[in-house]
Amino acid sequence: MQFIADFHLHSKYSRATSRDMDVDNLDKWAKIKGIKVLGTGDFTHPLWLKELKEKLEPAEPGLFKIKNNKKSHLADDWLSSRNNQDNGTRFLLTSEISCIYSKNNRTRKIHLIVFAPNFQVVEKINTHLGWIGNLKSDGRPILGLDAKELAKIILNISGDCLIVPSHFWTPWFSLFGSMSGFDSIEECFDEYSKYIYAGETGLSSDPLMNWRLSALDKITLISNGDAHSPAKLGREANVFEGDEINYKNIIEAIKSGGRAEPSSPIKLISTIEFFPEEGKYHFDGHRNCQISLSPQESKKIKNICPKCGRPLTVGVLHRVDDLADRQEGEKPDKAASFRSLIPLEEIIAEAFGVGAASKRVREEYKNLIRYFGQEFEVLLEAKREQIEQAGSAEIAEGVMRVREGKVYVEPGYDGEYGKIKIFKDEERGKLSKQASLF
Repeated sequence: MQFIADFHLHSKYSRATSRDMDVDNLDKWAKIKGIKVLGTGDFTHPLWLKELKEKLEPAEPGLFKIKNNKKSHLADDWLSSRNNQDNGTRFLLTSEISCIYSKNNRTRKIHLIVFAPNFQVVEKINTHLGWIGNLKSDGRPILGLDAKELAKIILNISGDCLIVPSHFWTPWFSLFGSMSGFDSIEECFDEYSKYIYAGETGLSSDPLMNWRLSALDKITLISNGDAHSPAKLGREANVFEGDEINYKNIIEAIKSGGRAEPSSPIKLISTIEFFPEEGKYHFDGHRNCQISLSPQESKKIKNICPKCGRPLTVGVLHRVDDLADRQEGEKPDKAASFRSLIPLEEIIAEAFGVGAASKRVREEYKNLIRYFGQEFEVLLEAKREQIEQAGSAEIAEGVMRVREGKVYVEPGYDGEYGKIKIFKDEERGKLSKQASLF
C-alpha cells in the first residue's frame, strides 16, 4: 500500500496563519487532498496542544486520529463518502522551532522541525523549552538557542524524536540560507550532525538541485507543504510504501530513505514537489524594485540591485550553485525519485484564464473531488478521459502537461511566488471544441 504524508504545517496559533487551521479542518482537508499521515504542527503552543489532546485519540503506536465523538462537523455534500471511513487521517506530533543566535561571529536564524512519539515526550519538551523562551507568543516559538543545543535537549528527552532542518535553502531562517545560514550540516550541528538524518527541500528547491551537493547524499530529502491554510496542505509531500503504519516505522523510513532494506516495513519511495521556480525565493532579486535576476546575472553585478544600489536577496538557485560540487543532472545512488506538480486549483485557474480564488475554480474543484474522491488521485492517477468527463478538456490537458513538465514558470524571487503558465491565451476554449467533435 502506498500512502502520502505531509509533516510540516502551522496551526491557527502561528502568525500569518488562517483561523481555519484547526483539527477538524486539517482532518477534512487531508481527506480532500489524499493525505494519510499529517503532522500536527505547533505542539509547543499550549492552546494548540490542549486542542490536540481534546480532539485526538491514539491510533497505531505513535499516531493519532480524531475521536469518534469528535468526528468533523464540517461535512460537505461535495466530499466523497469514501472520505468518511474510520481508517482516515492519522496525525503525527510535530512542531517547528525558530532558533536565532550568534555563532562564529554571525547571526544565525534556523528553523527546525521536531517529530515526537507521544504527548508525554511533548510535555517534557515544552517544559524544558518554556524555561528558555515564551511558547505562548507564537505557534512557531522563537528561541535564543543554538540549533545544536536544541538537538541536544530534544534527544536527551527522547531518542525516538527526529530533528529535521526546515526548508534547507530559504535565504532567511534555514540551515543553508544565504542571509543567516551555514555552509554545511557539520558547521551548524557540530557533534550532533550524526543525528541529522533528513532535510526538507522547501518550495524553492527540488531534489535535482539538492543532488548537486554530495554532502547531502548521506541524508534523506523530504518535502512538506508548510501550509498556513487548509487548502495549502500537500503542496509538497512524501510518498511511502508499506502496510505497518506507525510512528517508529515512519521515522525509520525517513532515516534510511532510499537506502532502506527490502524487508523494511515502510519505505520512502518518492516525494511530491513544487516546480521550484514557483517558490518565493528561487531567483535572486529585490522585490521593492521589481528586479528579478538569475544567479549568472546577479553575479555579474556583484549581487547589487541595479536600481537602488542595495544588496539583492540571494535566492535558492544561487546558493545551491555556490555550494555545489556536482553538475546538474547527477543523481546519487539509491536516491528517492520525485514528481513535480502544480496544485489542482491553479491548474483549473490556468485552464480557464481566471483567478485561483474565483467561484468558477471553486466549483470545478468541488466537482472533481466529488467525482474522484481526492486531489492527488486527479493529479497523479486519473486518465485524461476521466478528467474530461468530470471536468473539461482544458483541465485534463492541463493535468497532462503538468505531469509531463510542459509548463512555463516565471521564477519567484525575494518573497514573491513564481507565476505559472500552462496555456497560451489562444489555446483556451479550442480544446473543448475539439473534444466535442469526438
